Amino acid sequence: MAASKVLTGARVVLPTGIVDGGRVIVDGTRIADTGTGTGAGTGTAPADAETYDVSGHWLVPGFVDLHNHGGGGASFSGSADDVLTAVRTHRAHGTTTLVASTVTDDMDVLTRQAGLLSELAEQGEIAGVHFEGPFISPCRKGAHSEALLRHPDPAEVRKLLDAARGHAKMVTLATELPGGLDSVRLLAEHGVIAAVGHTDATYEQTVEAIDAGATVATHLFNAMPALGHRAPGPIAALLEDERVTVELINDGVHLHPAALELAFHHAGAARVAFITDAMDAAGSGDGRYLLGPLEVEVADGVARLVEGDSIAGSTLTLDRAFQRAVTVDGLPVEDVVAALSANPARLLGLHDRIGSLEAGKDADLVLLDEEFTLKGVLRRGEWVVGPHLG
Repeated sequence: MAASKVLTGARVVLPTGIVDGGRVIVDGTRIADTGTGTGAGTGTAPADAETYDVSGHWLVPGFVDLHNHGGGGASFSGSADDVLTAVRTHRAHGTTTLVASTVTDDMDVLTRQAGLLSELAEQGEIAGVHFEGPFISPCRKGAHSEALLRHPDPAEVRKLLDAARGHAKMVTLATELPGGLDSVRLLAEHGVIAAVGHTDATYEQTVEAIDAGATVATHLFNAMPALGHRAPGPIAALLEDERVTVELINDGVHLHPAALELAFHHAGAARVAFITDAMDAAGSGDGRYLLGPLEVEVADGVARLVEGDSIAGSTLTLDRAFQRAVTVDGLPVEDVVAALSANPARLLGLHDRIGSLEAGKDADLVLLDEEFTLKGVLRRGEWVVGPHLG
């Protein structure tokens, strides 16, 4: 059982706003109370609680990553040990809840991997599985093997869902392909997120997909037609519809700052989810890696296919996405917290347990200094990192 803890003095980001000089009480694996440390409603800390003075720091909810392929030199398409290596790498950067993303491969390979990942979901190591491919457009394949792509046949989509044993959380589809809309309807019926991505769809086709039940834009702007004034394409449809949450990769490589600002302006902070789309090199270093069956060269932290030079995921971690969003992009801290925690938790149906600092929720917290550099990570009441208060 995790020891009880009291963290005092920080700027605490709550659903109701920022509290200066706040206090968070952790009792075991859960948040027992949040408050200012004075007055009514602040709760009583257990007598044996460990107390930490975190003045001069920020306390925010643990980060939730909807779209992540690996890290620490390991992939979610690998062995159980590989998966755990990647999970622990991202936990050390504040991601306390993570959905493991696969990449396009043979259906037999994907179903086997779904079985392995479902076991780790049952153990609480990951929050579920995201299938990115093989049901995507060859015109917008990005770092996916074109030879392995296929149309989104609902029977094959169902095969992946069955293999994941209730732990499939999201499937990325080019919904304009034959079987696309029927597959979206199937996913919606089973409570699985249908995400529009790696698509060559028109504006009108994207509207059809949203009406059929698609609710997420996979890494908006990337791997889809550019916004045009006569042919607005999927970007306009995804930004304008209040039913859609848009993923954004805020690493300074995938998006120009103006594109990020455009997305926040039109979708609003409640409809943005920051993701990493990380591959093996996240938290590791430059060099040669594999993304599925394809070889990737990482140089200066940017991952590109060896053949074709397409961007191949990212080396991003969510603590860096947070820091960039506040210090470079100038976004309000509350909006960044929503994009990194509350919004993805809601999409996953886990908002009753994670995504915000509230009594009764899991004690998943991230400690940041005044420059928004990570100084501590608490997951279910246990320190994963730190706290480093020097």
